[in-house]
Amino acid sequence: MYRDIPLAEHTRKAYILLYRNMLSPYVSVTVPVDVTAPYRWCRETGRSFYLAMIHAAALAADGVPAFRQRLCGDFVREYDACPTSHVELGEKGDFGYCTLRHHLPEEEYFDRAENARRQARENISITEDSDADSMYFVTCLPWLSYTQLTLPFDGKSNPRLSWGKCAEDASGRVTLPFSVMVHHGLADGVHIASFYQRLEEETARFSG
Repeated sequence: MYRDIPLAEHTRKAYILLYRNMLSPYVSVTVPVDVTAPYRWCRETGRSFYLAMIHAAALAADGVPAFRQRLCGDFVREYDACPTSHVELGEKGDFGYCTLRHHLPEEEYFDRAENARRQARENISITEDSDADSMYFVTCLPWLSYTQLTLPFDGKSNPRLSWGKCAEDASGRVTLPFSVMVHHGLADGVHIASFYQRLEEETARFSG
């Protein structure tokens, strides 16, 4: 479900008009995030850490209305909730897209997600789903612990979420670099900060 907000009535009308015609209207931030709780939970349960992070990140993004908004000409479409589209690697080093819906009981989410991942790896495709406009675009660089990341962009206003290699310190604390890329017309620093706060809460939930 969604609602359409006429641009003339949107509280960020001036910023949308300012940024939407810029060559690069996006803002990107990378922050080290403590993922000790989901990392340990996944090792104990045998669940996928990748899926745990997608689940936590999507729920955190849903909690920030600006992350659920998309630019659509003379109006802004705000979705009630957004699925994720993430990257799956194929056997030949190629990759394809995999769509997941995270608004499910935890066990059901992981079971459905694992099945979707298998299908995506067996049928590699980079064709976007018909509801791609609503999605959070997710990717991962598990081989690198980076400090900055720039992603390709195509003029769409979907948030892009990505993270890198985990690092464990002497105390057992596990962190990774987590990047957020959003359209600056719809979101700025306060929205990004709210997302990271919610991400911290969602990852901590796995401690139970």
